[in-house]
Amino acid sequence: MNKLIDSFDNAVNHPDFAKLLLRLVFGILMLFHGVFKLEHGVDWIKPMLAAHGLPGFVAYGAYIGEVIAPVLIILGVWTRLAGLVYAINLVFAVVLVAGGNFFDTTNVGAWALETEALYFFGGLFIMLLGAGKYSLSRR
Repeated sequence: MNKLIDSFDNAVNHPDFAKLLLRLVFGILMLFHGVFKLEHGVDWIKPMLAAHGLPGFVAYGAYIGEVIAPVLIILGVWTRLAGLVYAINLVFAVVLVAGGNFFDTTNVGAWALETEALYFFGGLFIMLLGAGKYSLSRR
């Protein structure tokens, strides 16, 4: 049995490919949000910022966190920094949009912010792991 488990472990031991998949999944999924903002703008974010005492120009940070950072993550360029920016973007999204749901659950018992948490921790994991060898970065 140990030999079978060892064979399986060896067959699926591809950390650089896993880093690529992680980058592609989180980068592409966030890019959908960024494309929406490219098409519809960020003016609708400004009132939420004002309600928190933040200037309206901060809304343009969504382009950095939801377009530029995901593209860098997908390409594997400045991946650690892009992962941090990605995670910070999620902090802003939670505070502005879903912060009141922090202690809520859905009608099926899930945490109301589990999607946001998944994106946030995905950004942190990408920051901690880096791009791996399947990237445009030479590092």
